[in-house]
Amino acid sequence: MMKTMMMQGTLFVALLVLETSVHSNSQFYLPIDCEDIHRHDNTSSNGVYTIYPGGPTTPLHVYCDMDTDGGRWTVFQRRIDGTENFYRPWRHYKTGFGNVAGEYWLGLENVFLLTRRKKNELRVDMEDWEGEKASAQYSSFSIDSENAGYQLHIGSFTGGAAGDSLTGQNNMKFTTFDKDQDQSDKNCAQHFLGGFWYNACHTANPTGMYAPHGAIGFENVQVIWQTWKGWNYSLKTVAMKIRSVATCVCTH
Repeated sequence: MMKTMMMQGTLFVALLVLETSVHSNSQFYLPIDCEDIHRHDNTSSNGVYTIYPGGPTTPLHVYCDMDTDGGRWTVFQRRIDGTENFYRPWRHYKTGFGNVAGEYWLGLENVFLLTRRKKNELRVDMEDWEGEKASAQYSSFSIDSENAGYQLHIGSFTGGAAGDSLTGQNNMKFTTFDKDQDQSDKNCAQHFLGGFWYNACHTANPTGMYAPHGAIGFENVQVIWQTWKGWNYSLKTVAMKIRSVATCVCTH
């Protein structure tokens, strides 16, 4: 009897140790962003992953760019083929829409949570219809809460052949066709068929109307990055992505 109890006690301790080990390595591993996923497994490839910027009860699917310039990028906006409609109301831009394996907007509330948890840099990658690619990078990127209009804050332009088309829209609140927070006497989202941090109105319109270059007769409503291809050039692809710039000072 005593021997059986001792064996049961030993088994219980072994199971407890195993359970603790499993929990510490997997169940409690809740990545906030693609940086965390890469740190957990630096062989991770491009693709859709689950992150938890809002905590364990709110999993979020996102596309991670693990290749570009060292990888670890959390993509929050992507246009590649025109399958998704980006002319949407405030509530859609707040919560997110689209297919994270294709075209999508991650959601202003999710982007706010991501930038609240860590300091991030911004990269915008784009491609024209001739296959040429370019990028624009900024030293920091964050947005305020919904109560503050999801106001945009970007740091200095740090490089990229696409040039700086976004600084002129820095410190702007987000505008959609049903929530006008721009600096123009007209609603820039209505006029330029997107939803973005418009000023009065834009030099960058990544959420504009998607179409092959030359297919749209209206001025500046396309997917535009003015400093790269000028006005009225409709880009083939554009992706906006952030990456943590915090360095780990922890010891192991």
